[in-house]
Amino acid sequence: MSYPKRTAALASAAALAGSAVLMAAPAARAAVVNVNYQCKTPIGDKSAVSPIDIKGVKSGSGYRMTMSWQKGVSSSPVDLGKGAMNPSATIKLGGADSGTMSVTGPANQAVVPANTPIKINDLTGTYTPKKSGKVTFTAGVLTIKALGTTTTCTPTNSPGASLTLDVTAASGSSSGGTRSDSGSDSGDALPQTGPADSAIALGTLGGTALLTGAAGTLWLTRRNQAARVRR
Repeated sequence: MSYPKRTAALASAAALAGSAVLMAAPAARAAVVNVNYQCKTPIGDKSAVSPIDIKGVKSGSGYRMTMSWQKGVSSSPVDLGKGAMNPSATIKLGGADSGTMSVTGPANQAVVPANTPIKINDLTGTYTPKKSGKVTFTAGVLTIKALGTTTTCTPTNSPGASLTLDVTAASGSSSGGTRSDSGSDSGDALPQTGPADSAIALGTLGGTALLTGAAGTLWLTRRNQAARVRR
């Protein structure tokens, strides 16, 4: 093969490889984002910055979302015993979707010492797409309930999205699962033959027998009357 032809072949192969890479581009983009939380606590305002990671795994017609904190936020002036703290949070939706979704998690499994940053366990929730397209997931409000009190931590630095997913909304129907009122389905065009129809059929037959019996009785009565007159 001549040099020009070899060069052209290599260029074509490179172009095809580049196209394959573009076609194989992932449908998700994730980034760990620093979130500056301002927390309203029972003992006053506190602030903390924590890197937030959000992941989404396909699950049925939706996604199982996991929100993770890499650093603790807020603190308590007293020890929090095992199971004393219950966290929850919201995730803001953007792009093709809007609104928020909720994520929750288990209570603390170990004692949280006083005056130390509270480590939040991973929080999870289910997201079901309402629209198809690229949807962004951004850290929202964190709520911590402990010892009868509530601490609310709100992002104040307008954090960017921790995750972008290319999602497809569930249509709510499938090609083989819909029913038509036009009667095109031969199974729908046939009359039902269940117990209800059997009862109706038996009732109709019973009614016919009853009417026939009454007519026969009336005919016999009139015949007897006619016979008496002739006598």
